[in-house]
Amino acid sequence: MKNYSVQRYQKSDYKNWNTFIGNAKNATFLFHRDFMEYHSDRFQDYSLIVLDGEKWVAVLPANVVGDEVFSHQGLTYGGLVYNEKQKLASVIDIFKTILSFMNENKIEKLQIKLLPSIYHQKPAEELNYALFLAKAQLTRRDTLSVLALSQHNSLSKLRKRSIQKGISNNFKIKEVDDFETFWNEILIPNLAQKHQVKPVHSIQEITKLKALFPENVRQFNVYQNGIIVAGTTIFESDTVAHCQYISGKEDKNELGGLDLLFQYLISDVFKNKRFFDFGISNENQGRKLNEGLSYWKESFGASTIVQDFYEVETVNFTKLENVLK
Repeated sequence: MKNYSVQRYQKSDYKNWNTFIGNAKNATFLFHRDFMEYHSDRFQDYSLIVLDGEKWVAVLPANVVGDEVFSHQGLTYGGLVYNEKQKLASVIDIFKTILSFMNENKIEKLQIKLLPSIYHQKPAEELNYALFLAKAQLTRRDTLSVLALSQHNSLSKLRKRSIQKGISNNFKIKEVDDFETFWNEILIPNLAQKHQVKPVHSIQEITKLKALFPENVRQFNVYQNGIIVAGTTIFESDTVAHCQYISGKEDKNELGGLDLLFQYLISDVFKNKRFFDFGISNENQGRKLNEGLSYWKESFGASTIVQDFYEVETVNFTKLENVLK
């Protein structure tokens, strides 16, 4: 058993943090400090670094609210990040050290939304087992509709007809660097009308993220006679093309524009990715399913994986002390 130590992230750790993320087996560009800090005014950072002597062995992207730490409220996912050299026994010990550190620093609970397995460069569910040992409670489960792009995925007859309709309606698809048209004419009005919410990212924030991560943040729009009718914002990581936003004009969706767009993305733009992630179709903290939205994604051949959210009391670090034989 190694004597790991834990320290809070400091600005002076910026370069080493990003280097570590770049070499991890279960990280994406969302864990880069530039992405984590675009909304630093909304979240008090509590990111942790685990050390073996002076060597970095794991990091935990996180923020703090009162006596609870979240990994991470401002990101789609979080969790413990490490490289392929860390074995299961080491990850259990690392997680115990983190919980003990938090407990000593008056943090009562740790909330974790796990990185879905499709985002792993290599299998990386050691933390899932450590959470079980620490008596973590499952608090939420979302369902992601995912295509494995190396396999054959059958389109439903309805989708095939809609795609043909999109072709006959002469829709044009373009990748653009400007997000304003999609945000202002499609996304913001639709979210306000249907859900009474705003996009998670403001136009200023998504534009900044595009500038910081030009290869990862991508916008595809659909036009009819030069006028935008639909679009999607893609967050592209090493293994996954993830739909961050999908939206279209209500009176144009029946004309096949969105279906044509997604067939193009799946069969052409991202055909060499391992997975295409349509995202979740859940509401009410995972306890409601938007059946129509889920069916639309499944009609492209997508099927379900889950993203789990856990709560663990930091005092439970003691439950990890005698599990290794």
